[in-house]
Amino acid sequence: MIELYSWQTSNGRKVSIMLEELGMEYEVHAIDISKGEQFKPAYIALNPNSKIPTIVDRDAAGGPYTLFESGAILMYLADQAGKFFPTDQRRRHKVIQWLMFQMGGIGPMFGQVHHFLRSEEAKKDAYGIKRYTTEMRRLYGVMDARLANHEYLADDYSIADIATFPWVARYEWQGIDFADFANVGRWFASINARPAVQKGLFVPEIS
Repeated sequence: MIELYSWQTSNGRKVSIMLEELGMEYEVHAIDISKGEQFKPAYIALNPNSKIPTIVDRDAAGGPYTLFESGAILMYLADQAGKFFPTDQRRRHKVIQWLMFQMGGIGPMFGQVHHFLRSEEAKKDAYGIKRYTTEMRRLYGVMDARLANHEYLADDYSIADIATFPWVARYEWQGIDFADFANVGRWFASINARPAVQKGLFVPEIS
């Protein structure tokens, strides 16, 4: 049994999508970040960085195992299930390469775009908007070039795609038209059609 502490954000959705793809049994604990619940002492005891998501694997060898950072969680779950993360070293590190591309580039830069385009105060900052939207579009271009000759970011559908998809799913927030990035659009539609992805996108349920 996996306990998932999360909210409906791009980072949170990575893990709920992964759990649905793996068909793992899990229990959801909603951490409403709009109310600052990630800063409560009980949650900080699980995740000292006060971010979501966090998991607790109650059935781990050696006793319950707590893990935070979405990329690390994806790698852990993939290793537990033996899916979406190759064991062959060349193929495995290709997946890690694209996972790090998401963690170090897409996540931080797209997150800044969301802030500057959606915050009333930040909308006044023309420099910030230009800086981050320019870098965002560059990253879309990197993905588009890769996907011109590959169905997925690595060799097969993997945790790299699962990590990246929820950020691209906010394309409307970002002012992105897939006509400008047709290969990303094809990749997005393919992943968006997966039943497990559609389930994972709405975890936890928010009334």
